[in-house]
Amino acid sequence: MKILLAPDSFKGSLSSKNVCTALKEGILRAAPNAEIIEVPIADGGEGTVDAIITSAEGTEYAEYVTGPLGEKVEAHYGILKGGTAIIEMASASGLYLIPEDKRNPLITTSFGTGELIKNALDRGCRKFIIGIGGSATNDGGAGMLQALGVRFLDQHNNELCYGGGNLNNLVKIDLNKLDKRIYESQFIVASDVNNPLCGENGASAVYGPQKNATPEMVKVLDDNLRHYSYIVKDTFNKDLSETPGAGAAGGLGFALIVFLNAELKNGIDIVIDITNMEGKIKNSNLIITGEGNTDFQTSFGKAPSGVAKLAKKYNKPVIILSGGLGKNYKDLYDIGVTSLFSIVDRPMCLEDSMKYTPDLIKNRIEDIIRTILAFSH
Repeated sequence: MKILLAPDSFKGSLSSKNVCTALKEGILRAAPNAEIIEVPIADGGEGTVDAIITSAEGTEYAEYVTGPLGEKVEAHYGILKGGTAIIEMASASGLYLIPEDKRNPLITTSFGTGELIKNALDRGCRKFIIGIGGSATNDGGAGMLQALGVRFLDQHNNELCYGGGNLNNLVKIDLNKLDKRIYESQFIVASDVNNPLCGENGASAVYGPQKNATPEMVKVLDDNLRHYSYIVKDTFNKDLSETPGAGAAGGLGFALIVFLNAELKNGIDIVIDITNMEGKIKNSNLIITGEGNTDFQTSFGKAPSGVAKLAKKYNKPVIILSGGLGKNYKDLYDIGVTSLFSIVDRPMCLEDSMKYTPDLIKNRIEDIIRTILAFSH
């Protein structure tokens, strides 16, 4: 039996690579002779760099960059053979970097993400894949662009301070010092977000509250992003603020599309391509995927759904094994999933579930494989 393991991370508990390790150990308890292929995956959010460089044999680099509150943080990114940089904006500008009581999207900056791009440019990279999930920012990507040489000026020709709360003072955008290597580079953005930049479905209204924005702050941030989009329109003579995905990562998607001519793609589609997932699925007997929590939203472009849809093309059975199963999880049967299981084997609190995740995964997958083998003889 040839089994393909292609799980996403169990966020806050295990990386996708470590989920693969636990799955493999559990499978081998039941089927010692099974041939197992491990392909850790991600969809553009947490774990994207780790998953891609593990599956595609890349190299990881660590750099100290400007964090979302202006302090120095250690951020990581990867470079694949051939020179493609894999960057996770959350590593430099992520919400998890800020204690909950200090989260304030009026002042957070994406500057560190720009520093990672610049560092990769210095290493010779000219193709970039940027995952933009998990941001702490709502600055329209202005911080990232400042790190790359763009100047955002007020009426006195002074450069704006960090944060989406200052964008209302923007009068002029100066592109003269933008790193010229940008024009030689290709940018692909991994995101499953389709929100526009502004409005009731925009970056501020939908994602601002997750970053501790009050209703009053949401209005300020949305008004400021709208003003920012007007200045950008005057600068480039085009308006891309309504482009699906422009509102991703507090408007970072907008900056990448307009200033860096980036192409937005579903994150799991990028990972599937890089890891040659289709060929691996085609040559496997069983595919096992999963994530921290699976519900009806999983079918909207999350990693396990991408795996399941591809497996359906080749009529391969797919098992989803996740930390928990939520609302309408059975909707996934319609996209090619064979069966779904939770790793939880008894009543327990979330804290215990996360603490014992490796053992829970091993035990549950062993049970599943033993059942499969009993009916295959």
